[in-house]
This record gives sequence, C-alpha cells and structure tokens, in this order.
Amino acid sequence: MSSLRVSEFLAFFLRKMNLKSERRGIHVDQSELLCKKGCGYYGNPAWQGFCSKCWREEYHKARQKQIQEDWELAERLQREEEEAYASSQSTQGAQSLTFSKFEEKKTNEKTRKVTTVKKFFTASSRAGAKKALAGKLKAEIQEAKAPSPAIHRQASIETDRVSKEFIEFIRTYQKPGQDIYKQCKLFLDTMSHKRDLSIEEQSECAQDFYQNVADRLQTRWKVPPEKVEKAMDEVEKYIMTRQYKYVFCPETTDDEKKDLAVQKRIRALHWVTPQMLCVPVSEEIPEVSDMVVKAITDIIEMDSKRVPRDKLACITKCSKHIFNAIKITKNEPASADDFLPTLIYIVLKGNPPRLQSNIQYITRFCNPSRLMTGEDGYYFTNLCCAVAFIEKLDAQSLNLSQEDFDRFMTGQTSPKKQESDTFSPDVCLGVKQMCKSLDLLSQLNERQERIVSEAKKLEKDLIDWTDGITKEVEDIVEKYPLEIKPKSQALAAIDSENVENDKLPPPLQPQVYAG
Repeated sequence: MSSLRVSEFLAFFLRKMNLKSERRGIHVDQSELLCKKGCGYYGNPAWQGFCSKCWREEYHKARQKQIQEDWELAERLQREEEEAYASSQSTQGAQSLTFSKFEEKKTNEKTRKVTTVKKFFTASSRAGAKKALAGKLKAEIQEAKAPSPAIHRQASIETDRVSKEFIEFIRTYQKPGQDIYKQCKLFLDTMSHKRDLSIEEQSECAQDFYQNVADRLQTRWKVPPEKVEKAMDEVEKYIMTRQYKYVFCPETTDDEKKDLAVQKRIRALHWVTPQMLCVPVSEEIPEVSDMVVKAITDIIEMDSKRVPRDKLACITKCSKHIFNAIKITKNEPASADDFLPTLIYIVLKGNPPRLQSNIQYITRFCNPSRLMTGEDGYYFTNLCCAVAFIEKLDAQSLNLSQEDFDRFMTGQTSPKKQESDTFSPDVCLGVKQMCKSLDLLSQLNERQERIVSEAKKLEKDLIDWTDGITKEVEDIVEKYPLEIKPKSQALAAIDSENVENDKLPPPLQPQVYAG
C-alpha cells in the first residue's frame, strides 16, 4: 500500500515519545495514544496510528485506489502493445511467411504477458504468482519443520476441550446459539480453502466475520449487548484455537525476523538501569520485588496462550502488577508517566519470546472492540509504545553522551550502578538476593570479629586493673602493718559478786508457793 507507509507510522508513533530533560524521564501525552483520525478510540502501531475501524476504512480506500491504478496501467500497456502490433503488421506485409509466423508468435507472447499483468491486479485474483510461490515454499518449510507427535497431541487435546466448552456455551443461547455455531463452522470451512491468502487478507476475513456475527446477534436475534460481548469472546476463542497454527507467525511474513531483531536489541540493552529510565520502583522492598517478578512472568506467559484475548489478559495482568509496584514504592497512586518507563524496564528485563509475533497476532485476529476501548486496549497500546521506544532508543533518550552509549552497546564498559542495583537486569532475582545475603553475612562476620577483639581487650584490662589494686593493697599493708593491742581488763560476769558497784540489784532468789 503506497499511501500508508511504515515510515509514516514510525514517525507518528515516535512523536508520542517526548523526553523531558528537566524531568529526566519518558513522558507520553495520553491523548496521543488515541486514533490519529480523532474518533476517540485507541490507535495501534500495526494500524499506523488508526483504530481498527478507521484503519479498515483507510485500508479499503488505499487498496481500491491501488487496484484502479494498476488496472489503468495494465490497460495502457495493452493499448501500446496493440498499436505496436498493428503498426508492425502494416509495414511487414511483404515479408516471408516464416518471419510472419515468428512475429505473430512474438506478439501473442507479449499479449499473453499483458493479460497476465491485468489478471494479477484484479480484485478477484489476489493470490498472484508470488503468493503461489510463497505458498509452495510455506508447504515445504512446514513439511521440513513438522512438529513432534507430542505437540500435535497437546494441540488436539486443547482444541477438543475448547470445542466442548463452546458447544456447552452456545446451548444456553438456544436458536441464536445454533446460528452462531453454523456461522463458525462455515467460516472455518471457508478459511481452510484460503490458506494461500496473505495474512493481511486472512485478518480482514476474521475481522469481517466478527463484525457480521455481532450484527446478526444484535439485529436479527435481539441479544443484549452484554451477552453479545460474552458470545463474541467465546467465538474468538473457538475460532482462533483452531486457526492458531496457520496464522501465528506464518512463514510468508517477516514476523520471525522482527522477533529476532527485537530480542537481539533487548539483549544489547541489558546494561540499562532503572535510574536511566527514571523507573519509580524500588526492588529493595520485598513486596515490590514480588510484583516485578509477577509482571515479568505474565509478559513471558503471553507467548504460551493461543487465543488473542488470553494474550491480552496477560498484558493486562502484567500492567496491573506494575501499577501496584509503583503504588507501594511511592505510597500513592501511579500516573501514566510512571507506568510507561516501568513497562519499558519490565520488557527489557524479561525479554519476552516472540514479542513482535504476539503483538501482530493480537492486532490481526483479536476482536477489534477490545483494542479500541477499555483497559485492555490502553495497556496494549502502551506495550506497543514500549516496543517502539526500545527499537529507537538512543543516547539522548537515556541522557547519556553518544560516546558512553556506544561503549555500553559494544560491551567495552558498563555503567556504574548503585549498590542497590549491582547486578544486570537479566540476573535472576534469587541469585541477586543470595549475593546480597552473603554480603550481609560478611559484614556481620566482620562486626563479630571486632566485638570479640574488644571483649578480649576489656578482659585483659580488667585483669591488669585487679592485679594493680592487689599490689597497691599489699604495699600499703606492708608499709603500715595492722597492730591489735590486747584488752587491759577482763569483762565482769553478770552473776559474779560486784564489790565495786553496789547499785546493782540483788540476785534473784527462787520462791516457793504453797499449793
């Protein structure tokens, strides 16, 4: 599509990344996350800043314009060939029969080529020679990369489980449920004959199917909006569980190449610290550290899900853990300016597998209403912002000099980190905590050795003080010996006769009383 180029999308999306030097952080105006057409829904990078509805309108306009231009080009080429053929016939009438047959063969060959070009650009023949070749290559690659029987069995078990759950669900809708099941089976049968279509065209078929089913439930069966939304979730689950192996990261796209590029980019940025991104999260707090681990687990778990809605749920859970971590650290509700830098840090720290493929899969086959509104759409849009920021991250984004940035990227040196962030972001938190505990034990051992040394010194001082006091006492006793003089007179007994003191009472005399 010539009118909507990827470069335009990147320019639009990166305008959302305003780096405020006075704040040393990443600031995103939340209004710029919305559709650039001004409809009020959330935009999406894969839709070049448009929401799902506006993107489809623009896509149809651009495609019709391209088809018209290509048709006009093919007609012009055909007219030129016909004029050249008529001119050659009038000037070469006298030539030999052999030469005439040669020219006729040549002209017929040219005419056939022009007709082929016209057919290639018509709306009814979307799968051209290039797509046919891609289809053959895809079949060969799939045959060469055939998954193991265990994987086939696991996928079959999950498909059977989802099918049973879907049948049980639509029974509650009675006649509308029967119509839903009929439409789903028809869609799956149709898609099985359209494997040679491009992934964009298959995505368009899925989006049209979602819209048609929702419209039928609302207009024909008068189903309430809340039940329509629930039914569409089950339809998406049933359809995409069966289509997953055909439409997730297909070989006809460059999704795998983008995955490897993003993964390599994140590994090269392993040295980026939370301080460089102004992440308002302190992993020294145990509760915050647990939230960070849960957020990383959720964003990694996204790749194991098969349904776009389930992948979106992983992104939402990850984002909520981030908000909780910020709230605990700051002791106040988190803002959008706090959320995006932390999400970028989580992505850098987790390095989720097949990140671009998962984003593209959600964009192409998720129910568009989920991406256009609600918390799922908001968190998904921010994740796309984070990935775009990582892909274009430079020295200015981190407030570094270009020289330092280049040395960090090449691994010549690493930034000086605070003691609380001694380890690189990709080190296991358990290993990090173990090393901190060993460091604490080392400090405690040093303190214990100092205490033992001071105690021994105190004991020696007490012994020396006791010996000194004992010697001083002995010296004094030796210099001033203690003399005990005997008493001059003996003490008088109480009952003895006292001739000198007649004032004492007489001794008691026993008395006898008559009975």
